[in-house]
Parts: sequence; structure tokens; C-alpha cells
Amino acid sequence: MIREADKNDLKEILELYLYLHETTIPEDSEHLRATWENIICDENHHLIVCETDGKIVASCVCVIIPNLTRNVKPYAFIENVVTHKDYRKKGYATACLNYAKQVAEANNCYKMMLLTGSKEKETLDFYRNTGYNSSDKTAFIQWID
Repeated sequence: MIREADKNDLKEILELYLYLHETTIPEDSEHLRATWENIICDENHHLIVCETDGKIVASCVCVIIPNLTRNVKPYAFIENVVTHKDYRKKGYATACLNYAKQVAEANNCYKMMLLTGSKEKETLDFYRNTGYNSSDKTAFIQWID
């Protein structure tokens, strides 16, 4: 089942992020709970999950960004695409990305963007196979400490 996360999903999502790039789960704190509340309550922030057998096994984030160009149409930014290692190659991440596309279309977005830190051919081919290309734009990142 593909759905948007609800307030009870925080623990499972944090555990899933260990298969992304996190090495630990953040300690429970007021800051963590406030951030989670902001995410869940933000109508432009869509944390999409794939649940199978009662467990969250894949996820992505789709943020709708208001915009003054392109006839004042927003765009969508995709981040934190992840699948639990035991559930890969079953179409769960693709289903999350397809749901994100539906969210973007429902919000009249003119484009979707996604960044990945992976250089692995398999990962890049996955994104290409889900409709993304790496030829239209060049991404630059400046990390802030």
C-alpha cells in the first residue's frame, strides 16, 4: 500500500533511513518531535511510504515548491528515496515515485527534480527507468556545516 506518512510512522521511517545514508537514529528530543510535526502538518511536504505486511519498506519525500516563473506553476523536489535492503527490486520505490508524480500533477507542477549522491549505474538506471533524466540540468551543491 502506498500512502502518505502519518504521525505514528516516525520510528519506522527513521529505521528505514538507516538504509539511505544515516548511521544512527536520532535521539528522541523536542527538536525531533517539532520537526516531525512540521513535516506532517506542511501541506507542501509529502512523505510517501510503501507499506507491505504491516511494515514500511520504501519511502520518498516530495516537496511542492511555489514558484513565480512558468506561469506561476510550482515544481516538485524529490528527496530521500530509500528501500529496505530486504525488499529491493520489487517495485516499491518505483511505486513511491509514481505516487509522488501524482502529487506533483495534482498540484499543477511543471516539473519534478531529484538529486542522488549515488554514482552506481544500477541506481542511475533506476531513476532513468522511472522517467528522470540527467541531461536537462546540472546540479550544484554547497554543503553547510
